[in-house]
Amino acid sequence: MARTPRMEQIEALLADDPDDHELRYFLGMEHAGAGDDAACVAVLHDVIARSAAKPYVPAYLQAGQALARLDRTAEACDVLRAGVEAARRAGDTHAQGEMQGLLDSLG
Repeated sequence: MARTPRMEQIEALLADDPDDHELRYFLGMEHAGAGDDAACVAVLHDVIARSAAKPYVPAYLQAGQALARLDRTAEACDVLRAGVEAARRAGDTHAQGEMQGLLDSLG
């Protein structure tokens, strides 16, 4: 997939602060917007791994959605289950409900 100017801007910012979970998440969303779900998943898996101590909850939902689009349903379900738990621990009932709904639909 082609790289967008926005991807390049985000990567330049990440060079200065590689542990910025939000920037890394935005990079994943740029890949998704460009139609590259595989790259999106790779970036979001990185966000999830890097933010394990304080999970970046939106990354789980978006990774689950991208994996579902790639027909990687079992992996999507695993990510969503972990995301439901992360959202529960964070008290984010909205994200927890969204991920549970997607998980139920993938059943």
